[in-house]
Amino acid sequence: METHKSSIIVFIIIIFFAIVHSGGAALRSRAELIIGPRLWRLCFVSMSLPTALVLIGYFLAHRYDGIRLWNLQGNNIVFFLVWTLTAISFIFLYPATYNLLEIPSLQKPKIRIYSTGIMRITRHPQAIGQIIWCIAHSLWIGTTFTLVTSFGLICHHLFAIWHGDKRLEFKFGDEFHRYKKNTSIIPFLAVIDGRQEIKIREFFKLSQLGILIAIFVLWSSHQYINLAVKTFNSSFLSEFFNWQFKINI
Repeated sequence: METHKSSIIVFIIIIFFAIVHSGGAALRSRAELIIGPRLWRLCFVSMSLPTALVLIGYFLAHRYDGIRLWNLQGNNIVFFLVWTLTAISFIFLYPATYNLLEIPSLQKPKIRIYSTGIMRITRHPQAIGQIIWCIAHSLWIGTTFTLVTSFGLICHHLFAIWHGDKRLEFKFGDEFHRYKKNTSIIPFLAVIDGRQEIKIREFFKLSQLGILIAIFVLWSSHQYINLAVKTFNSSFLSEFFNWQFKINI
């Protein structure tokens, strides 16, 4: 039990993270009618961002916990594969079709159906990006803790695929049914069977430059992981999780 206690804790954090994110998405339509889309977006970000940061911090601090099942970090081919998959995952996680100014409510947030750019490849790019990220980091780290984290995140995003489709179906009805018919969840499936056609010009957007910059920053920031881990381990959050575990398990 002691060997895998951090795996149990991270799974609990992921459940809380999923409730906040999927719950917030489910409440969006009703909440916007009461407080407006801009204020709701700010409320949602203020709730979801801290949970994401806690999850990331705990993951970084405990990523080598549990049992080391494999160690491929000395293999240059695996190193290149992991970084390639990570870069691809970011392209999916932050598609250029999204209106980035709606995130901080500089523009009025709207629920809409996106049908261009990366949506031609998959209509759930964020979920696909998270799955690719989990595969890459599980391959690189190889611990039971990382596998549990990846399993929890993938389960959450598989639910988000179903949940997202149901919310769009409820709001857009027949328009969503036509959209669903012409797109696919599995990447490139709709392209392969002729329902979609990749249009390269749709990928040349300013926000894509931001994604490339983010990938470069991510690459550069790995040298500060140990500093982030020390900061998290010295915070009250680390003590809180350990205290809760001792009392409740």
